[in-house]
Amino acid sequence: MPSFDIVSKVDSPAVDNGVSGVIKEISTRYDFKGSVCKLERDGEEIVMHADDELKRKQMEDLLIVHLTRKNIDTNCLQFQKPESSSGNSIRQKVFVKQGIDREISQKIIKTIKNSKIKVQSSIQGDEVRISGKKRDDLQQTIKLVKDMDLKFPLQYINFRD
Repeated sequence: MPSFDIVSKVDSPAVDNGVSGVIKEISTRYDFKGSVCKLERDGEEIVMHADDELKRKQMEDLLIVHLTRKNIDTNCLQFQKPESSSGNSIRQKVFVKQGIDREISQKIIKTIKNSKIKVQSSIQGDEVRISGKKRDDLQQTIKLVKDMDLKFPLQYINFRD
């Protein structure tokens, strides 16, 4: 029985390369000269330290640009509220989301069931498995999910006949 998986995974080495590109650009840019702006990555969390709101916004824009260059969908970034840190600086945490949330999985499954396409769908951890008798039904399901306009990066993998 043909099947495929809907997942949301981010290429971790590409994120590391994007973060290191931002760090390199911050160290060479004239408008960051003499500031203590820095960027750190710890697992699925990126922490930005900036002197003021303007520099924080510039670092946020740089992060988005560098990750876009590495072909990473920036909808996977979840920016937290900026908070005050020691020495009149600003700290902001950015989470790199991996996996599909339960609510989004249920929304996908509900939309597929309401479409009357003859496929079975199930939630398996942080991914959704779709299986059906015909390959055309699976391709129609992929198109349906792409047209849902979710603000979440999705990939369609393990397409098996």
